[in-house]
Amino acid sequence: MVLVETFVNPEQFCGTVYTANNWQELDETGGFGRVRRDFHVQHHKPKRLFARELCRNARRSLQADTLKPVLAGIEARTRPRSPHRPAQIRSLVEHLKRLPDYRKRLGIDPLWTLITLGLLAHLCGAPRGQKGWALFAKGLSQTQRRALGIRRQAGGYPTPGASTFRRLMAHINADALETIFLQVQEQIRGPAPAQELIVLDGKEPRHGGGHSVLRALTVPGQHYLGSAIVDTQTQTARELVLEHGADFLLSVKDNQPPLRTRIEKPVAAPPADFPPSPGPPDAGRQA
Repeated sequence: MVLVETFVNPEQFCGTVYTANNWQELDETGGFGRVRRDFHVQHHKPKRLFARELCRNARRSLQADTLKPVLAGIEARTRPRSPHRPAQIRSLVEHLKRLPDYRKRLGIDPLWTLITLGLLAHLCGAPRGQKGWALFAKGLSQTQRRALGIRRQAGGYPTPGASTFRRLMAHINADALETIFLQVQEQIRGPAPAQELIVLDGKEPRHGGGHSVLRALTVPGQHYLGSAIVDTQTQTARELVLEHGADFLLSVKDNQPPLRTRIEKPVAAPPADFPPSPGPPDAGRQA
């Protein structure tokens, strides 16, 4: 361990103890809170970031393009590895070859190679972001790299760097990529049954609002959705019920006593055997 860090909530503490013990304040955070692994939601309450070096020039060593051997060895041991066989990788590549390339000139790495690399990194639990993907790619074998479609250079199959993934994330056609994923999903699982009941965990689909949730389900208006996703996202409920005619159950937990009290006053609790109402096909019901 060469450096430690901590966060201080300025609304509650001043950080005097850290300052007195030679901790250095670096900056404020962006005002985000983690709600799941590698996914954060902005709450507009930034915290002060303090750090203290345990070894001389620790920050300089950690910021270097090439880590010292002792630090590089630790990073190598924690790098996620891909267990996927070349045939599995080539199967993913074939599906993603339909994605239109946003580049006018084809680079060293085809677009489907970069997308497949990101998909493999996600499946293997690698850290998200361009640096995490670039680090994951370095751990792939030469056989896996060839299966990805990486072009051979002198000395083997070089993997893309963080800057390549940064440009990819800035220009990728997200809608076209989503369409391909949905087509693959339907090809593997078949079309969704018209009367199927879908239950969503509210912590999972927070990356988008009601419209993205319905597109992921592929059959808007024909599903009854039960979820806690709208605990803090009323816009999601409006999109699902008013714009798309979906049935949606708004759940309120005991950890929200003020909201539950307001609801219980004008609305009586439904009976235990309360069934979802089919309703007209072009309208939704909010329960």
